[in-house]
Amino acid sequence: MKRGLISAGQTNGISSTMFAVRRFQPQHHHYHHLPFTPTFNFVAPFHSPSQRTHPFWPDLHRWRDAPHNHARSWGPDASCLADCARIVLSTPDPLAKSRLSHLAFSRWRRHGLPVGISRPPDRPARPSKPVLVSPKEIPSHKELGVPLNAYMLHNLAHVELNAIDLAWDTVVRFSAFGDVLGDDFFWDFARVADDESRHFSWCSQRLAELGFNYGDIPAHNLLWRECEKSAGDVSARLAMIPMVQEARGLDAGPRLVQKLIGFGDHRTSNIVAKIAEEEVAHVAVGVYWFVLVCQKMGRVPSATFKDILKEYNVELKGPFNYTAREEAGIPRDWYDGTITTERKRELAEVHDRLACIVAMEKENSNLNS
Repeated sequence: MKRGLISAGQTNGISSTMFAVRRFQPQHHHYHHLPFTPTFNFVAPFHSPSQRTHPFWPDLHRWRDAPHNHARSWGPDASCLADCARIVLSTPDPLAKSRLSHLAFSRWRRHGLPVGISRPPDRPARPSKPVLVSPKEIPSHKELGVPLNAYMLHNLAHVELNAIDLAWDTVVRFSAFGDVLGDDFFWDFARVADDESRHFSWCSQRLAELGFNYGDIPAHNLLWRECEKSAGDVSARLAMIPMVQEARGLDAGPRLVQKLIGFGDHRTSNIVAKIAEEEVAHVAVGVYWFVLVCQKMGRVPSATFKDILKEYNVELKGPFNYTAREEAGIPRDWYDGTITTERKRELAEVHDRLACIVAMEKENSNLNS
């Protein structure tokens, strides 16, 4: 090891203190992969008895040893799941909403936060784009000059963003009924919100790869209107959101996948196929809690579901994905009016056959007599 002195003049007058330069070559095994051995120069001060110690900040060591602070937003910390839901709903930026949604679910899962009680905003915060118009006013991809794959993916991203808010709104809006519904109800819908945040992130990622962003294409606000209608009735919320809106996703998913494959975009089709596969669980959650709520109310689930559809003036139209709907637990006779017509026709045929048999029996008995 070599040791040398540098005078104050060699430091351009910065200090009159004399420095020792220590030069060494480290032998640490971390450098074995380098084609050379690094050399470090350390400049250390000579200490004299008369030299005063520099007055460093006394809390420096405490700052270094402090635990990591994960807070990334200003304001009171959420103390329960319902507060987390309210914060997500009050966040306008779509990507921030998606990230906060995942953080809220993860925090509740890791730290076991209570469900708690909170009040939702009147409507979720939204960015300035996309422009919201009525469904009939949404231009086609040809009118916009947008490729079909990007157009369809943007529509799906809009659905997924709304689905984040719909799930969290269910958590916070019905948090006052936690004693009746139980923690598992809120656990399920917090997990749905986490799934939807992941789906939105996938869509946003792929849109960026295609050269677009969420908000580039006009969208509609029909999904949230259905949510507002069911704000005061948990059974109606379960029927209208998971069992109607999300079930429509089960119907549309395979068709959308095939269109994307036909367009030649297999990467986007794989994303959509995975989202459609995971949506089965969301519909199943809605069916499960709808049946339990009906049982608590002493009502027949199938009749209640049909009554809610009539009350909200909702007509379910095919084509239906019968396989996915059955997998999720929705019986066909709950939503498919054609099955009722078919059964009536079958019963009419049976009635006609029985009438013929009875007539023949009477005729035979008359002949015998």
